[in-house]
Amino acid sequence: MKAGKRIVSMIHNENIVGNTYDKYTTRNPVARYLMRNFLDSVTSLYNEIKPTSVLEIGCGEGRLIQHLVSNAKVKPEAIMASDVSLEHLSNNLNSKIEFFEGSIYELPFENGQYDLVVCCEVMEHLEKPANGLAEISRIANKAVLLSTPWEPIWRIMNLMRGKYLFNLGNTPGHIQHFSRSGLIELAQTQLDVISTRTPLPWTIILGKPR
Repeated sequence: MKAGKRIVSMIHNENIVGNTYDKYTTRNPVARYLMRNFLDSVTSLYNEIKPTSVLEIGCGEGRLIQHLVSNAKVKPEAIMASDVSLEHLSNNLNSKIEFFEGSIYELPFENGQYDLVVCCEVMEHLEKPANGLAEISRIANKAVLLSTPWEPIWRIMNLMRGKYLFNLGNTPGHIQHFSRSGLIELAQTQLDVISTRTPLPWTIILGKPR
């Protein structure tokens, strides 16, 4: 039985589709090193906000929200996480995390309901990333924490390890490809950028909703 509550189902047609590779439990030493740098960077930005309420969009296995809550300087009172499907949720997640299935394009929350909205490794899967960003910015009170793979470096690194050769290194499900400047430009349509981190091979942005 997976920990955490499943409370809402609002699945729509434009789903986020990606691969199911669990990068959080990889045994590859290089991948583990890169993931550690990613998690350290995301956690550092998270702790800048010290949110008392947090929502993660596109939670996947639930490991990122679990990591953030476990390493938070201020423990949030309300913790929510969502994805279009919860079938990949890990076992033994923090029982305080509530989960729901739903679309990033239509979230059942009030304006500014959460201090922080975390949306990592999602925008590259969206047909309409600007619409998704507008919706998560709407419900964020203090900040949005956003990340995407750094292109074309992400694809080059895939090719170097012999992955997705027939797709020129493109990870299955990635339909958008953000350079560092490309993600910043997208973020600035809705956010005032506060901080950035660039752990290889990601771009991570913390922004204040306008």
